[in-house]
Amino acid sequence: MRRFVFVPALLLAVACDTRSHAQTAPLNADGSGRLESQRGAPPSFADLAARLSPAVVNISTTSRVRAQRMPDFPGGFPFGGLFPFPELGRPPAPRNATSLGSGFLISADGYVVTNNHVVAGRGAGVQVQAIKVTLTGGQEYPARVVGRDEASDLAVLKIEANNLPFVRFGDSPGARTGDWVLAIGNPYGLGGTVTAGIVSALHRDLRSGPYDSFIQTDASINSGNSGGPLFDMQGNVIGINTAIISPTGGNVGLGFAIPAEIAKPVVDTLRAGGRVRRGYLGLLLQPVTEDVAAALGLQKDRGEIVAEVQPNLPAARAGLQQGDVILRVNGTEITPENSVARLVAAAPVGSRVTLEVLREGARKALTAVVAERPAEASLNGEDEEFDLDDDGESKASASAGLGLSVRPLTPALASELRVDPGTQGLVIVQVDPSSDAAAKGLSEGDIILSINQQAVRTAQEAVSLIAAARKAGRKQVLLLVKRGSVPPRFVGIELSGKP
Repeated sequence: MRRFVFVPALLLAVACDTRSHAQTAPLNADGSGRLESQRGAPPSFADLAARLSPAVVNISTTSRVRAQRMPDFPGGFPFGGLFPFPELGRPPAPRNATSLGSGFLISADGYVVTNNHVVAGRGAGVQVQAIKVTLTGGQEYPARVVGRDEASDLAVLKIEANNLPFVRFGDSPGARTGDWVLAIGNPYGLGGTVTAGIVSALHRDLRSGPYDSFIQTDASINSGNSGGPLFDMQGNVIGINTAIISPTGGNVGLGFAIPAEIAKPVVDTLRAGGRVRRGYLGLLLQPVTEDVAAALGLQKDRGEIVAEVQPNLPAARAGLQQGDVILRVNGTEITPENSVARLVAAAPVGSRVTLEVLREGARKALTAVVAERPAEASLNGEDEEFDLDDDGESKASASAGLGLSVRPLTPALASELRVDPGTQGLVIVQVDPSSDAAAKGLSEGDIILSINQQAVRTAQEAVSLIAAARKAGRKQVLLLVKRGSVPPRFVGIELSGKP
């Protein structure tokens, strides 16, 4: 089973432009022939590596990791109690963790580009507290996050230094399959590692996001290489290495980089302190596969079929319907390389786009006004995390007192927690070790299904139910809690703080 692995560290790569330099030798006397060495491919990458390496940096983070939840009891909890052994259920104290990645300097005054996942806490309960950038010469600098964009997995950092070596973005659309690439990075924390390969393919869609259009390379990329650039033979950045496909977690020659044409506008916006805005129509689309194309009498890999139109959004207002096939956006044909999502995302918010659609065998032209794409968390159904405690820092905490931080349960989280995808409730993402909830054994990953026998789906609903219990003079609330495959159990939790 193949896996997509997002590896935290740097890679630098170099591609040779062979379009004007490839030469074929004349036939030899025996009729055989051979290709002469391309002038763009050096006999050694040493000079190029020496020139580029100083702009490559190592990035390390220190994170605070919240307590982990108690393991499941496959046969249910002993003696019929929910958490009969508090010392087993109580979460351990938060701990520190470190991780390593890579990045590259894009200015002499210390702006650094890397992947967002390199400097963002990976997984629930992980909070990055400090980021350190280490130069090739060993100089270390604390770094601050200037901006990050989760959708493109990019982040810009700043260190306080001057007269630093730096590199520039190049022409990723000019890259061709077969161009040489050179990787310089920090695999497994070794630092300063150089590997070489070629551009294996272009416009790869890994189904990891709506803007996938990766450059594929066989230059060796491993854990710790994420965030580094892919260079052409002139030393310009044509991509930022982000992911690998591997059955083992190690390199098998399938690495992927975000093209410079996608990365540079995002980096420029983040560096200037702006927020990345993308166009949005409110559609759920799927590609026209071979079977879909045969059923509709269309050419394979041309167009995308509308699976769902979200109400009260631009697509619905423009008249798009389920089953429509979008063939062109502003005259550009829809192909695997030019998806509707990428073309619409690039359109200015508030602008008009013309959609050529096929409906019941007839072509129609529809016009939609582009809206701004909501935050990724909102699109994934992940509401903001709320604290159900008494710290006074959120609307939830004003009326609550459970010593818990929760977030709504999504289908993705349900799968991760091994519960039915249709389960609804609140996932516990943090437990105050001094709370009654911790003493009763509640832990990160547990799911609150109801409070006082009333189903809860949002933090606001939980706050209202807790407030009602306080108003009624109750000192405890009854939670129905589920953990993994174990049947749900009721547990009474004392309310802390003032009403």
